[in-house]
Amino acid sequence: MILEQFYLNCLAHASYIVADEATGAAAVVDPQRDVDQYLAFAAEHHLRITHVVLTHFHADFVAGHLELRDRAGATICLGRQAIAEYDFTPLGDGSVIRLGGVRIEAMETPGHTAESISLVVYDGGGAPAAVLTGDTLFVGDVGRPDLRASLGWSASELGAMLYDSLHRKLLTLPDATKVYPAHGAGSLCGKAISKETVSTIGEQRAFNYALQPMSKLAFVDLVTTDQPDAPAYFTYDAVLNSRERPTLEQALARELEPLTIDQVTAAVRDGAQLLDTRDAAEFAAAHLPGSVNIGLGGQYATWAGTLLDPSRPIVIVANPGAEAQSAMRLGRIGFDLVAGFLEGGLGALDRGPTGSAPLGSSLQVHATDRLSPQTAAERMAGDNPPLVIDVRTPRERAAKAIDNTTSVPLSALAVRAGVIPRERPVVVFCAGGYRSSIAASLLQRDGFTNVSELAGGIAAWEAAGLPLSGSGQST
Repeated sequence: MILEQFYLNCLAHASYIVADEATGAAAVVDPQRDVDQYLAFAAEHHLRITHVVLTHFHADFVAGHLELRDRAGATICLGRQAIAEYDFTPLGDGSVIRLGGVRIEAMETPGHTAESISLVVYDGGGAPAAVLTGDTLFVGDVGRPDLRASLGWSASELGAMLYDSLHRKLLTLPDATKVYPAHGAGSLCGKAISKETVSTIGEQRAFNYALQPMSKLAFVDLVTTDQPDAPAYFTYDAVLNSRERPTLEQALARELEPLTIDQVTAAVRDGAQLLDTRDAAEFAAAHLPGSVNIGLGGQYATWAGTLLDPSRPIVIVANPGAEAQSAMRLGRIGFDLVAGFLEGGLGALDRGPTGSAPLGSSLQVHATDRLSPQTAAERMAGDNPPLVIDVRTPRERAAKAIDNTTSVPLSALAVRAGVIPRERPVVVFCAGGYRSSIAASLLQRDGFTNVSELAGGIAAWEAAGLPLSGSGQST
């Protein structure tokens, strides 16, 4: 048996190839949309991808099942409760995919979604070698049951199903069975997922907080509270995964169009979104007004999906050579409407020594002040202190906070910008600086003119020996 895990850090997503080495028959489970790595692995190991399986309709990324169907001739398999626009083979309890001497047996495990399945893998006869649990069971956590509310399912209904799926199905497997989930730490599909990406049923039975002895009612209450905010694009992607849609190859088929600054200005005037994918320091030094900074070095796709609108065109500002990557990673979440990119990036513009010479007809380069912890502390203690906004999650803030700061999580900042006073200077901060750069760009886009960020975030504040406390006030 071959069982290979592919891990995509920026989406905290794990996908798999399961294969029989002797016959070369292989199945890909929960693939990302850009499928070249699976095809390359199959070619290297002389495998034929005969099946592609989705354990459920993923909400946080667009899966590559249509891509593998079209490029490898793979049969698409879904849980038998799934409804999709394309042809697929339904898998219910006991359904088997045979790959030579390796077999994959489906187990219906609804709860995270109604159509969720897990895949029990056998290498010949005897006990199962592994179970691919999708988003039903993670290492250290279980799948959240609240992501289908907009599609007609209540969190309590799915939570009750999840309890049964765990206790009547997955926990009946032998303790030595290896557990391979579809996500790791950082995914918003759970609230306490471990950084480990493989475990065993026995380890999870002993140490997973959600699998400890409790009533179904207590379990439902546990898994439906204190979940992170779900980005709006989750429903968009879940629906897209059920549809016949263009493949990533088709979406990226036309050459990414280089645009002059005047063309960029015109596109934005006509409703395009301006996305700057450079790192925070580069963005702070100089950027186009109205641009949102989501750097390629962090959870780029997740934040792009959270903060951008998939129905509106996107114009990219990137370092030269990073434009195609910026567009492809948007394609992983189904944001295919990329209108082009600023040719040559910001460095190609004819700027004066101050970095604020006119561009095009009226556009000017803007900058964002990045304050050292000491400077930020001095301003906070002054006669006209700024409003200091913590854009981390409530969970992060509860563990460690800066006094006299206001909590507005980044995912809610654009919606709640209307209650932030515009007459006061604003300083934003996060854990290390990635999210605060996004936050500063959002506020500047929305017309705030005196916005700074705490360089290095709360980590730099703590390293400077400045005081920390429990959580502060919230808006």
